[in-house]
Amino acid sequence: MKKAWYKTLWVQVLLAMGVGVALGHFNPHLGTALQPLGDAFIKLIRMLIAPIIFCTVVQGIAKMNDMARVGRIALKTLLYFEALTTLALVIGLVVVNLWQPGAGMNIDVANLDVGAAKNYIAQTQSQGVVPFLMNLIPNTTVGALADGNVLQTLLLSVLFGAALMGLGDLGKPFLNLLDAVSRMLFGAVGIVMWLAPLGALGAMAYTVGKYGTASLLSLGQLLLCFYVTCLLFVFGVLGPIAHFSGFSLMKLMRFIREEILICFATTSSETVMPRIILKLEALGCKPSVVGLVIPTGYSFNLDGTCLYLAAVTVFLAQATNTPLDLMQQIGLLAVLLLTSKGAAGVAGAAFVVLAATLSTVGSIPVSSVALILGVHRLLSEGLTPTNLIGNAVATLVISKWEGDLDEAQMQAVLN
Repeated sequence: MKKAWYKTLWVQVLLAMGVGVALGHFNPHLGTALQPLGDAFIKLIRMLIAPIIFCTVVQGIAKMNDMARVGRIALKTLLYFEALTTLALVIGLVVVNLWQPGAGMNIDVANLDVGAAKNYIAQTQSQGVVPFLMNLIPNTTVGALADGNVLQTLLLSVLFGAALMGLGDLGKPFLNLLDAVSRMLFGAVGIVMWLAPLGALGAMAYTVGKYGTASLLSLGQLLLCFYVTCLLFVFGVLGPIAHFSGFSLMKLMRFIREEILICFATTSSETVMPRIILKLEALGCKPSVVGLVIPTGYSFNLDGTCLYLAAVTVFLAQATNTPLDLMQQIGLLAVLLLTSKGAAGVAGAAFVVLAATLSTVGSIPVSSVALILGVHRLLSEGLTPTNLIGNAVATLVISKWEGDLDEAQMQAVLN
């Protein structure tokens, strides 16, 4: 029996977002006060992510019974991620240079109030290649799971999965236990997802209530430029990749529409990681591939974040009348290729990495980040769904490359 339209999650989330926007607009004080609803929903999901990654990756690797194959999938995955994120950075730089949303603003950084941005600027000191690599290693085995650090959990999972594979029949009881724990965790996610409409309502009410139309008007050109860039990347890059891989991007987006809406409302793609894993498996991708690609993608395939970093960095240069010639922008691209990989597992990640990038480049005043602090959340509503769609496409593409995609099942589900 088909579920009534008003009982489907995506309809409830969409209606909740509409109510949230109305509350934030007509009663900003109440809208801002509803922030805990969105934050609580995100925290509920985040507390389950680390153990889900651990169970999924360990099971995936152990069931492959071939470390050479694990290494091959990992290499293909990282090469694909590097190519796509580089392309995202190039597109971001090209569009912002042609559009020039910051031209004519003539911002004097000496007059900017950087008070609210000081915490983010202070975190730039801990960003860099060596701190990033050192941060991959947790202090303790339990610490990685307790802190919810995606990269640390991934490293731990790969080590445990490889060790469990080597145990053979001796490791089967533990593998069965992991399977039961994994089912329990996904069941818990299903329960928490009933609160998604409330989370979406609170997050949207807070965003509109706090930043509202004033932010939209003052930095409207940047917001419009960024959203157009995201759409250009999704349909101009991911669309053809999906077509040549044998599936329709529009049908895929329709299939994951609930997750896209939740990402948009909460500005966090982590909130839908457990659901996107299940949905990609339902499309015919082998759990072993999904378990490797999705957690890795959440750290290294941040297409939307790359678009954000490229667009906003050049926007700030334009707004502060900082000259950036072609060679400087090529240098900026090289810096962004490194700093964008540090956007995983950091609170306010994209904003912190933006400040770190400006600090590394040196020519653009780091204090200029205060200019976009008010619209950062509105920009995040574009970058997080882009990250999600990029990772969903990547999983299907890599599954097909490996011959681990049931294409008949995929077409049946998408159609």
